[in-house]
Amino acid sequence: MEFLGTTQTASYCGPRRACGVSALPPAVPAPVIQECYQSYYLPGYRYLNSWRPGLFCKVSNAQTCPDEGITCRSPLRPPTMLPVLRSALVCRYSPRDWDQSNQLQLGGAEASRLWAGRLTGDSMRLMQDKDQLTRQMQEGTCRNLGQRLSDIGFWKSELSYQLERLLNENHSMETVKKRLECAAEELNCPLKVALECLYHREKRIGIDLVHDNVEKNLIREVDLLKCCQDQMRKLAQRIEIQMRDNRDAQHALERDLEDKSSAQFIDEKCFNLRNTSDCISFFHGIEKVDGTISVPETWAKFSNDNIRHSQNMRANSIRLREEAENLFETLSDQMWKQFTNTNLAFNARVAEVTDVRNKLQTQLAKVSEVCPRTAVRSARPGPSSRGAQRRLARLPRELPGEIRASGVNCSPDAGAWSLAWLSPQHPRGC
Repeated sequence: MEFLGTTQTASYCGPRRACGVSALPPAVPAPVIQECYQSYYLPGYRYLNSWRPGLFCKVSNAQTCPDEGITCRSPLRPPTMLPVLRSALVCRYSPRDWDQSNQLQLGGAEASRLWAGRLTGDSMRLMQDKDQLTRQMQEGTCRNLGQRLSDIGFWKSELSYQLERLLNENHSMETVKKRLECAAEELNCPLKVALECLYHREKRIGIDLVHDNVEKNLIREVDLLKCCQDQMRKLAQRIEIQMRDNRDAQHALERDLEDKSSAQFIDEKCFNLRNTSDCISFFHGIEKVDGTISVPETWAKFSNDNIRHSQNMRANSIRLREEAENLFETLSDQMWKQFTNTNLAFNARVAEVTDVRNKLQTQLAKVSEVCPRTAVRSARPGPSSRGAQRRLARLPRELPGEIRASGVNCSPDAGAWSLAWLSPQHPRGC
């Protein structure tokens, strides 16, 4: 307690050692006086000077020896406390105050320790609760991510299956369209043949220009072929429109499938994250960002609508393909029947013309055989021919008389008709 002040009876405060001279030391500069304490506040004391017992005590740093003129320092003796005011020595605390202060300090420390222990226990319980809650939330999030991944896998498989079937249907539609276009082009050859037949039949002369069954069947065949071409081309146009709709549905499926693959990659990465994973960063406020545009119900409904649209497009394509197959069969039967009818008409007409030609040739042969004998007979007229000539000579005199009959008597009776029939100008006359 030397630094808190000393009494005048202390051992080190005895009489000073003589320096060997009795004269007064010469005047020296005043010693440097400084406080021996640094500023420090005790707990419970507001002001620094309210407790320091050495308030009025100063310390002399150096003592000089008059005989030697140098400063004498004692390394074993602390600096002497010079009381300025004696009453300051009795302004100290009592042991009771000292004990009471210690008890207060111990009580405060004990209370602080109890509060610190209680706070530590509460902190540990809070940490355990939050850790358990965090673990439960992570487990729930993992379950949700697993369910989400299973849902994404299911919809991906459905979309892939529908996309594959739609691609196959598009390929089938493309094949049917090419068949229709090729069939329509191939009908040009039979059409040209039928038109060529009609063109050549127009070269017939005279009475042979007959609108017979052959011409009717040829015209019917031309109309049928043109109608078949028109139906095939219209159906090919409908198939082209349906193929565009199928491509739209295909693009929707591909886009949805790509989005599902991206979402599956992200969810798998989140599902495999652990607390010990590398490259984990904290993004403040990310939980407040809501960039979603759908909920699980609308998300599933979107994929379901795409699948239903694809199914409808495939159903329409199947109906068009069946219609094309039925059209092929129907038009094939009609064209074959018409071709058969035209050939039968040709055969019948050829047989008829051949029969008539044969008859004409027979008659021509007979006429050619009779003509020479007729020419010989006409060169030698007989009695019968001379009588016929006299009767014909009398006709011009009798027929005008019948015609000149007046009034009711001018009627075509049997005699007039007989005279007209015998006339050389009558078609039946000879």
